[in-house]
Amino acid sequence: MLTAETFHPVYLSESDIATWRGLCASRPDFANPLLGPDFALAVGEVRADARVTVWRWPERVAGFLAYHRRPGGFARPIGAPLSDYHALVAAPGLDAEHALTVAGLAAFRFTGLIDPNHAFGAGIAAEHEAYLINLHGPAEAYLEALRAESPKRFKNYRRLDHKLDREVGELTIRAPDRDPEAFDKLIAWKRAQLVRTGAHDFLRPSWTQALMASLFNRDRGDFQGLMINLYAGERLVAGHFGIRAGGVYHPWIASTDPDLAAWSPGQVFLQRAIAAMPELGLTTYDLGPGHDHYKRPYALATRLIAEGTATSSGSRGLMAQASEQAWALAGANRAGLVGSFRRRLDVISAAELSLADRAAGLADALAAKARGGSSVAEAA
Repeated sequence: MLTAETFHPVYLSESDIATWRGLCASRPDFANPLLGPDFALAVGEVRADARVTVWRWPERVAGFLAYHRRPGGFARPIGAPLSDYHALVAAPGLDAEHALTVAGLAAFRFTGLIDPNHAFGAGIAAEHEAYLINLHGPAEAYLEALRAESPKRFKNYRRLDHKLDREVGELTIRAPDRDPEAFDKLIAWKRAQLVRTGAHDFLRPSWTQALMASLFNRDRGDFQGLMINLYAGERLVAGHFGIRAGGVYHPWIASTDPDLAAWSPGQVFLQRAIAAMPELGLTTYDLGPGHDHYKRPYALATRLIAEGTATSSGSRGLMAQASEQAWALAGANRAGLVGSFRRRLDVISAAELSLADRAAGLADALAAKARGGSSVAEAA
């Protein structure tokens, strides 16, 4: 018989933490810092509504799901909208509908689901690509493969690299960069970009600011914050900030100096960051989903992630199903205005914790739409 325990991440036992980490290590699909217990624990430090459900068979742990529980038994992924990936971390055999029912949840809304066990079935409404840089050998061999795929594109990137080095200052990568002023500058550049594009400022809530600061200061152990920056002389040009677990790095913040846009510093940065991976002990640079035009040229590997809602078999689950069907009939699972609005609403609902802040986020979205800005917020 399947049973479930639900509690704040702080109450995870050492045994459960070890089992969870072991499940992540046993499957390449789960090998991302967002999917393990350490991320759930970090979010739990800044969110009282963080929850972990542990399902158990009589003889063993069945699986783990980290989330934020909202009224009515509705769940959103832990750390959303920063959780580009989320998963029911489990061995094969655990069905999402049954698991949610046992846990007393009505529904689990997901936007970046990894589901190697095919536990979510009918709950999946759409799929998207995420982009991976996987090194299986020397970094230079990987870069050469990129150049072979797009010779004109990378010839231009190399020209911009030389031009930036010559006209602004000698280019160097600093990694890990622990300079708090550089961190603050990356965050400020990112927030300014979100304003310019009309995307939702997911860095405005106090909990996301506290989480970023906490992870930036975490510099020991397998799980830690990592900032990689490109400098021209002593001038910060571009950088990434995110988290790593072992050899896997997942950046959230991709920022560039807006005054140097003519040199395409983001493109220059990524080539040099790839070259720096072996020295940092990185084998995977997980760029995540979205911003295809920026990420696709560098990713020789992709993975599919799912968007949708899993529901339980109870009456609350049926109500959630009816809501999802209404969204689907309106066109939320297709390209267009409704789908764009639904994704924007997901970001606002996940990031903002009060009704007033959610209302303000919607007002900002409508104002951005009126100005012709973006209607979808993305975290990287």
